[in-house]
Amino acid sequence: MTRQEIPVGVLFSSVGPYAEIGREAREGARAAIDEINASGDFPFRFACVEADPQGEADRYAVLAERLMREEGCRHIIGCQTSWSRKEVLPVLERHQGLLWYTAPYEGFESHDRVLYTGACPNQNVVPLFQYAVPAFGNRAYLLGSNYIWGWEVNRIARELLGADGGCVLGERYIPIGDEQVAHLIEEIREKRPDFILNNLIGTSSYAFLRAYRALGQEDPFFLPSRCPVISCNLTEAELPVLGAAAEGVISTSTYFETLDTADNRAFLARMRLLRGADAQISAMFTGPYLAAWLLARAIAETGAAEPQGIIARLPDRPRPTPLGPVVIDRQTQHAHLTPHIGVVEGAASVRDRAHFRLVGTRPAPLAPDPYLVDYDPHAGFARAPSGAAGLDRETGPQLRLVT
Repeated sequence: MTRQEIPVGVLFSSVGPYAEIGREAREGARAAIDEINASGDFPFRFACVEADPQGEADRYAVLAERLMREEGCRHIIGCQTSWSRKEVLPVLERHQGLLWYTAPYEGFESHDRVLYTGACPNQNVVPLFQYAVPAFGNRAYLLGSNYIWGWEVNRIARELLGADGGCVLGERYIPIGDEQVAHLIEEIREKRPDFILNNLIGTSSYAFLRAYRALGQEDPFFLPSRCPVISCNLTEAELPVLGAAAEGVISTSTYFETLDTADNRAFLARMRLLRGADAQISAMFTGPYLAAWLLARAIAETGAAEPQGIIARLPDRPRPTPLGPVVIDRQTQHAHLTPHIGVVEGAASVRDRAHFRLVGTRPAPLAPDPYLVDYDPHAGFARAPSGAAGLDRETGPQLRLVT
């Protein structure tokens, strides 16, 4: 019997300043679509319709329009940045489509035409600070790419530090793709913060991390054990291009390849057969992968690809995934996710390549709070026991969140 073919848009940039994560996201979506089509579990198959904006923000809306109007896509898995997500919202409204947005983001949005399967602020920047501030201090230097992601995450960081009695010693932004970072390094050298929050993306971030590693080699104050770089968006996809410059960076994510669960071990075994034994898997891969599977299951349950029907049948019970159990909150259309904290270690210890060692985690998925209405910033951060030293602790301080 011929199965119905349902076109699904895949909208990621495989070239441009953040190509490393864009290619990883594209591969995650394609891997899931291939699995879904080969499974025989569904009375339909997905037709993967790809478009590549090449890292240019104004092309996302143009290509989303083409995917919906000319290709018949009611669903798009894509958009790597908040800038691009904002650009496609009017297109989604006009064509009554649905965007599956899979990247971690700054929150303060809940659009009826978007499903958010990436981490929002209470699942990324808040747990990151709950780890970093007790371990290193509350005097921070904030960096960001010059668009809404950098602005908003740094605004939240400033509020978290202020409520804890801390301070921001500097806050700087550079355009996406700008690699001129010498002035940032010199100001950090002068200010000597407790840590740097890096919200740069793509090649800008890579240039900064290389320059900061060189600074640490000149001045031991800036070694990761004393003054680390922390991040809400560094993933395994970027470790090969960074090499030693990534070592010691602390990142938060809802997925690390080193998660030791039965579901993740089975997932990694399948993906290594598909991508090769040396392929690294990151949250940028698992986000679109998860979105495609959630979409397939929702269509199977509703019997149609109509976005409104899909939203009504979002999973309200946990589904096993490589990330752990996932539930979608129907009020905000965001996912319940488990935040983890990892520190990059070099290539000598695990399969001869760089990886994230887990140093902090939540015991269970965390309900999304994209507007931080349930977070009490005046609760402060739990301090480590006297004498504990940063990342030398096996699991780090408990990630204490208001629930």
